[in-house]
Amino acid sequence: MRRSFGTAVAALALSLAVSLSGCAADSRGVDSTDVDPAGSVAPREISWLLSRPADGAVIRTMRELGDEYAKAHPGFKLRFITTPDRPSYIQKYETLAAAGKLPELFDTDATPFARKLARHGRMMDVSKLLHSLGLYDRYRPAALDYQRFDDGSLYMVPFEYQAEYFWYNKALFRKAGVHVPASLDDFPAMCRALRRAGVTPIALDGQDQWPLERYAAYQPFRTAGPDYVRQLKQNRARFSDPSGRKSANWLSALGKAGCFQKGFSSVGYADAQNLFTTGKAAVYNIGTWELPSLATTALDPAVRDDVDFFTLPVTEGSATAANEFVTPSGIGMAVNSRTYDPLVRDFLKFALTRYPAKYAAAGELSPTSDVKTVLPKNATPLYARAVATAGKVGKETAVPWDTQLDPTSNAKFQQNLVLLVQGDVPPSSFVSTMDSVIGRNAPRYAK
Repeated sequence: MRRSFGTAVAALALSLAVSLSGCAADSRGVDSTDVDPAGSVAPREISWLLSRPADGAVIRTMRELGDEYAKAHPGFKLRFITTPDRPSYIQKYETLAAAGKLPELFDTDATPFARKLARHGRMMDVSKLLHSLGLYDRYRPAALDYQRFDDGSLYMVPFEYQAEYFWYNKALFRKAGVHVPASLDDFPAMCRALRRAGVTPIALDGQDQWPLERYAAYQPFRTAGPDYVRQLKQNRARFSDPSGRKSANWLSALGKAGCFQKGFSSVGYADAQNLFTTGKAAVYNIGTWELPSLATTALDPAVRDDVDFFTLPVTEGSATAANEFVTPSGIGMAVNSRTYDPLVRDFLKFALTRYPAKYAAAGELSPTSDVKTVLPKNATPLYARAVATAGKVGKETAVPWDTQLDPTSNAKFQQNLVLLVQGDVPPSSFVSTMDSVIGRNAPRYAK
């Protein structure tokens, strides 16, 4: 979930997108809907280009499954090509895609670039594949929906399921005399009260940029629902619309209220987390992938009993429900149609059938609903509550904007968000700048 785009990567993505737009569907491989190709299973090495922590549960689980499959299919090997740094991964992935050299499996979000690959028949239809394997109905709807393109098509397999909460320190709230905010509009007042009590209100990883971008998405998700960003990225909605203006004004108010730590734009992931886990910040907005750090006995005893969470607050007349918030299923895995054959299908059936139980046994939330998370032995009661809340989400999901906006607009958006929250630009300038940027760039990615 930790990602950001640089301007160089954005420029590369644009040039590759243009090159893809002029190419014809490749004649090699199979049709993207031919999910059950004829032929025998001939073991060989297959590769997975991915951007996940090398020591994370996804890779550990799939490595075990690859080894199991290899024992029954001599000559088979699952090779992991890992680039944890997201900008570097994006550059590698899009360069290989433009050259027609992607491996059998590769990670991608449901970005405009990935949509172009799908339109040119370069990715297998995952909806048809999962139905063919008899696995589709096992998946949580929210996990699948997070991977879909705007037209509802599905070309990526989810390997995770997460829920993003606002973790907070009850002792610091009591010290400042504040309560859990009932509305997003209560945040500035909450922050001012915490500041008066000598407490940093919200710990933010500003260095990676995507956490601040989450905050930008919250007001529009509540006031207009998920369709706002889908329209925005196509230049059919604007920041100058009521939802966009409210978001800009709210972000500016968060900055004026001193909601984030001083110098937040240069604070990294680990340091932001440390501010919260050491009791120096009152609120920390992060997903259930951090449950081992926040809801086990690994957490400092001095703050352990004071940690709790609340979900994304609503607004007056909210278009989405209180149990609808950010529930990502992580970066998805696409299947290359050029290299798809009976072996790839057979391995995916073997792995995807067994994956959920193995993954859940590691204390993780499975992308399927047919297995239960096995709580770690050192879990606090908060762990079980967080898992239970993640299982009761509504239909609508607040999608991260960095997977929705075209790369050029997204890079400019992230830069201007920092300026807006720091008070370097007023909301009106932010709105006009972003409307101009998206107006110039969105049409080129919509083709």
